Amino acid sequence: MSHTGSDHTLAQTCTSSVPVGTDLFRQAREAKGYSREDLAVTCGLTVDEIEDLELGNNASPAHLRRVAAALGLPSE
Repeated sequence: MSHTGSDHTLAQTCTSSVPVGTDLFRQAREAKGYSREDLAVTCGLTVDEIEDLELGNNASPAHLRRVAAALGLPSE
């Protein structure tokens, strides 16, 4: 899959330069119009797991990829 420059920049931001505990996922979720419950159903996680990710309490790569995919973000 090829990426545009903006995709590459977003991927780098998601995986390397955003400190744990930032609200990148919350902002992306809200931009999509999803509640935490909506996102949990969409990506197969619990609401508590979504909240943990948004607070930076759980940086499981598998969970990050699932949420990124559900929000239409690059998963790299």
